[in-house]
Amino acid sequence: MRSLDEFIENSQDKREVQRAIAVKMLLCGYKHQEIITILGVSSGFISKWKKAFFQSGVEGLKLAHQGSVGLLSSEQRSSVIEWLLIKDRWTLNELEYEISRKYGVTFSSKQSYYDLFNEARISWKKTQAHNPKYDEELVAFKKKEICTLLAGRREEIESGKLVVFMVDECHLLWGDVNGYVWGKTSERISVPIDNVRCKQTYFGALNYKTKEFFIYKAKKANSQTTIGFLEYLQSLRSEAKILIIWDGASYHRSGQIKEYLDSLNAELEKEQWLITCERFAPNAPQQNPVEDIWLQAKRLIREFYFFCHSFSVVKGLFELAIDCQIFDFPKLHEYGVFS
Repeated sequence: MRSLDEFIENSQDKREVQRAIAVKMLLCGYKHQEIITILGVSSGFISKWKKAFFQSGVEGLKLAHQGSVGLLSSEQRSSVIEWLLIKDRWTLNELEYEISRKYGVTFSSKQSYYDLFNEARISWKKTQAHNPKYDEELVAFKKKEICTLLAGRREEIESGKLVVFMVDECHLLWGDVNGYVWGKTSERISVPIDNVRCKQTYFGALNYKTKEFFIYKAKKANSQTTIGFLEYLQSLRSEAKILIIWDGASYHRSGQIKEYLDSLNAELEKEQWLITCERFAPNAPQQNPVEDIWLQAKRLIREFYFFCHSFSVVKGLFELAIDCQIFDFPKLHEYGVFS
């Protein structure tokens, strides 16, 4: 401690003094957050100069100090980089084990391992879900099939005798307000949420010709609420036949739904059915433009997370984003353009 006091008193550079004061405060029992507030430095700054002090004393705090020599030689580092480049997946533990096993070296700081990853141009990434059941050929075939179906009924669609609705469901959670935002490196961004699992289910229907989007609120998605939603769509276009295009959710294929459709379409030719249902390809939600509409609405609540102090506000912002009807995705025109 005496060496720190002498260094602070005699140093002519305020940067050196700031480093020494940060270390001294830490040794005196101050918390990182207290030092950050008083000196206006980061937590990383404190950790860096604490390590330098313990390794080299006050010499480690000087501007001209070059630091200690790396534990790996240049040849060994090159060998580690080559090893990293031939792999497909990487973990920090695996890299630590490889260096320890091969060279008997264990770094005291994780940053040394991160530097090796960076040198090999390997970055930290979030994994993404991929459905192994996704069939690209089936998706392409189904898209062509839907395009052909709509083209074949173009006259009915353009005259308004047939309304095409692309349908999907969204289960909005209070926790959906959490996302990526800009903030100070040394501070966490917190959102007050009483219950992340508070939920509201929405049925959504996109009129493919007019691009109008309609939502229907329900407690949950099941056969009964799906029938209520279909009846709601009928009330919007009571004079027209309806073509529904949706996914293969179990409640879309249930016996109760089949019975309901049979009761509507009984004794009618297929072309005259009041409601006809077609499906997108399985395991391919990206085929449905409604997915993009849900995503746009969720993006709004994440941008205005600071307003979302209650779930009613979350729902209000979500519905506002939809009510504005500002949708412009290439997918909206993927299955043909109708006047």
